[in-house]
Amino acid sequence: MGTAPIGRTLAEMAWPAILSMTVNALYNIVDSIFVSRISQDALAAVTLVMPIQLIMVSLTVGSGVGVNSVISRRLGEKNYLEANKAASISVRIGILNYLIFLLIGVFLTDTYISHYTSKMTENAAIIHEYGVTYMRYVLILALFTAVEVILQKVLQATGNMKAPMICSMAGAITNIILDPILIFGLFGAPKLGVAGAAIATVIGQFFALLLVIFFVRRQKIVEVKLFGFKMDWKVVKDIYAVSIPSIFMQTIGSVMLFGYNTILAADKTAVAVLGVYQKLQSFVFMPVFGLNQGSMPLMGYNYGARNKERLMKTYKLGLVCALVIMTIGLIIFQVTPQPFLKLFDADEKMMTMGTKALRRISFCFIPAAFGIMTSTLFQGTGHAVLSLFGSLIRQLVGILPLAYILYQIGGMDLSWFSFPLAEILGTIYLTLMLRWLYKNKIKDL
Repeated sequence: MGTAPIGRTLAEMAWPAILSMTVNALYNIVDSIFVSRISQDALAAVTLVMPIQLIMVSLTVGSGVGVNSVISRRLGEKNYLEANKAASISVRIGILNYLIFLLIGVFLTDTYISHYTSKMTENAAIIHEYGVTYMRYVLILALFTAVEVILQKVLQATGNMKAPMICSMAGAITNIILDPILIFGLFGAPKLGVAGAAIATVIGQFFALLLVIFFVRRQKIVEVKLFGFKMDWKVVKDIYAVSIPSIFMQTIGSVMLFGYNTILAADKTAVAVLGVYQKLQSFVFMPVFGLNQGSMPLMGYNYGARNKERLMKTYKLGLVCALVIMTIGLIIFQVTPQPFLKLFDADEKMMTMGTKALRRISFCFIPAAFGIMTSTLFQGTGHAVLSLFGSLIRQLVGILPLAYILYQIGGMDLSWFSFPLAEILGTIYLTLMLRWLYKNKIKDL
């Protein structure tokens, strides 16, 4: 990571993550397509659970980002003792994260789903039943993904991007195969409906965990233990200095979706449309997040090694690639929204509403590319709090007030413009912070 050509190194590190994240995005889309075949009520119910699932992702991935950042920087500094400590502590962090999911699943599921269904004017009871069933399964059995994601980040921090790709793809493909079997009762399996979708998800996560443990045990760069060592609270502090801003940054997206679902809750079709957008946009955003995962260890290593030229070249090359991906996504959303909506068995009302939504929201893609890669630079250099404030502006301070105001002025169709407007606000902030970071922390490396 410190000597090979940047373009080749970034490609080697990013393509496995890009492929892995793209397959996971495909899984998310296929999963919702199968659920939509049960009914639009089932699709709406799964959409209501999405903010909680995003919180799960926020805790697991956010914690992993801190682990990744610390390990890659310590390896760049040749401090192998603290790199090993961070790798071992990461497993305990994953287990603690799971305990949070477990408590939410057992005690808060019914209250959470009722928050939405109490506002609905049709089919509230069946949507409530579907939502509670799905949410309890994915939270109570979340141990597998809580540990698996953390260990993927350990592997990525060592420069191994292929093993995490294999683990993610194996879990996603397992999920895709099991979805129709368990949802519709194929090949003699019981017909489980929405519960089948949740169980397929958990089985895929379990399979991914087994694989990532296998790869972690085989690698020799860092040592990962669960027992036989004392917690080093300095290392824990270093991890959470990056993790906490990253967790909050990603949780903001969950809060945004929670708030947006609340605005739209009276219309189950609008809730379903927002869910469809969230699934479809992941097919565009996930490759960029894969690029993010590939470039962060490279940035962190070279920042730790005080190599300004390689650090900034990685950032600039990553930004160009992200802009290309997002531009392609924007064109697709503008030209062909209807075929995508048909995949989700959209009726006439959903087709009309969804076409406008996909076209209007997708204008956020271009500024989002800048936001994601600039946030990666902040995180890779240990300045994740700058990313946190950027996400606050883009997804909370910006998008929800704008969505509410535009909804009151022009209804649902106008409210979709809140996404690109909020990204523009975030771009202004991130540009100012990028100038500050370069002038004060990078320029004199």
